[in-house]
Amino acid sequence: MNGLAAEEGTDELEKKAMELLRQSKDGVLQSDLWKSLKISSREGSRLVLRLMRKGLIRREEVTVGGRKTYKLYPVGAAAARFTVQVSVASILDIPCATCPHLLECGAGGFYDPSTCTLLELWLRREAARLRQAQQAQQAQQAG
Repeated sequence: MNGLAAEEGTDELEKKAMELLRQSKDGVLQSDLWKSLKISSREGSRLVLRLMRKGLIRREEVTVGGRKTYKLYPVGAAAARFTVQVSVASILDIPCATCPHLLECGAGGFYDPSTCTLLELWLRREAARLRQAQQAQQAQQAG
């Protein structure tokens, strides 16, 4: 196969790989991608590296059946995105800002953010507020 034909085949393979990755909501195991594309693990590894270099995918190390492997996800414009806009106003009323134990607070200590009821209540209120804002935005887009 001449160089030009090999390059064209590579582009088609990359397109097929990206199509498979976009269709999966939970990512695709690297080995499953190779099997779906009917290519060797060597070709698959090279394909993944090319797509990573182009910034089209990211990979996450996972353990499946006691063996380490990678799960692949599309990134950037190639993936569906979920974004949350955050402003300083959203943390102005965080209880930590006025807590008398702020300097003594830390993971595993007597004052621990993971067990603070004031922080938990604030987080629940913020989550509810964000959920309402998202639902309102979705209703507005649908209507």
